[in-house]
Amino acid sequence: MTLPDSPVTAAPKSTRQHLLQLPVLVAALGYFVDMYDLFLFSVVRVPSLKALGVTEDQLLPEGVFLLNMQLAGLLVGGVLWGVLGDKRGRLSVLFGSILLYSLANIANGIVTDLNQYALLRFIAGVGLAGELGAGITLVAEILPKQLRGYGSILVATMGVLGAITAYFVADLFAWRMSYFVGGGLGLLLLVMRVNVFESGLFETLKSKPVERGNFLKLITHLPSLRKYALAIVMGIPLWFVVGILITFSPEFGRHAGLAEPIIAGKAVMLAFAGQSVGDIVSGLLSQRLQSRKKAIRIFILLSFAMMLVYLLAPISQTSQFYLICVGLGFCNGYWTLFIVLAAELFGTNLRATVATSVPNFVRGATVPLTWLFVSLKPSLGLTNGPLLIGGVVVLCSLVALNFLEETFSKDMNYVEG
Repeated sequence: MTLPDSPVTAAPKSTRQHLLQLPVLVAALGYFVDMYDLFLFSVVRVPSLKALGVTEDQLLPEGVFLLNMQLAGLLVGGVLWGVLGDKRGRLSVLFGSILLYSLANIANGIVTDLNQYALLRFIAGVGLAGELGAGITLVAEILPKQLRGYGSILVATMGVLGAITAYFVADLFAWRMSYFVGGGLGLLLLVMRVNVFESGLFETLKSKPVERGNFLKLITHLPSLRKYALAIVMGIPLWFVVGILITFSPEFGRHAGLAEPIIAGKAVMLAFAGQSVGDIVSGLLSQRLQSRKKAIRIFILLSFAMMLVYLLAPISQTSQFYLICVGLGFCNGYWTLFIVLAAELFGTNLRATVATSVPNFVRGATVPLTWLFVSLKPSLGLTNGPLLIGGVVVLCSLVALNFLEETFSKDMNYVEG
């Protein structure tokens, strides 16, 4: 069902004026802080666990446990914030999630044992779940359809810069101070809430007798469930790369026989430096091809090719390993474009629910993927196990993408069902 257009009262804006609107900038900066916190744990995993008394042989299993706690929080928060985004508004979620993960970040800096650390990574995960989906939904509904791809480039680039900043902050400061910095940045961002306006499409919908944010309707209505499930499957390779190949790069480096140990934080930073370029290229490619699907398909195939290089190519120097991490990041540079596609698939009454929960179910898929990774390691090793997992998730994602509709020119002014 299409909604009546809101009256136009202002003169047409230029592309720059559209992209530099305060809500778009706040969404982009919110993703900066989101990504800072989300990947700070990957950067400080080893030093923080050692400081809490974890022995060398327990770093991998304890790291997997804490990562899974964070991802479990993302799953819970993905549904919670998504429903609130459609019921209460995009801005409520945008700032509520920033507040929660900022406070959790600060608390992470004062933990004294693993149980506290695990609980706070879960709480931080709940908070982190809401920002990106709400931000992308807001950007998609505020910007004209021909500029939505450029909006995704802005948001993605700022987010990846947040991950890179996490590395440099952790390099300059101790791990506890790194968490304090992240929390402080988030609280500072809340000040920018002043004068930020809500999506006009959502404001129009509020006055209509339309049910909003019904997650049960999303998963019980077969056509909606089909689109929803396909969107999730399409994005899983993204977090196979991040959650396994990059996060556990020190273990892969040792397996490759490198004499010099791989620093996880440096691998994360380089991968996301590559992704920042990839996000720009995929967004521009989508605009050039006038297609979300074609651009995403190209990047999925490139990502699989780089997985093969990472796992199979003979590597003798750490510089070669880090260069491959950059390549993996670049080929992973369709994360935000993938969320834009998910948001464009659904109407205004379910858009925030989908755009917020889909990326977090994708992130949450890292839980079974890491379980498979650890379970297959004794029998298949650190080459064949990840190769099998990566091949399966890439194949499934390409099939899922094939069955999704093209959304590049789709009008956002409609409701679902």
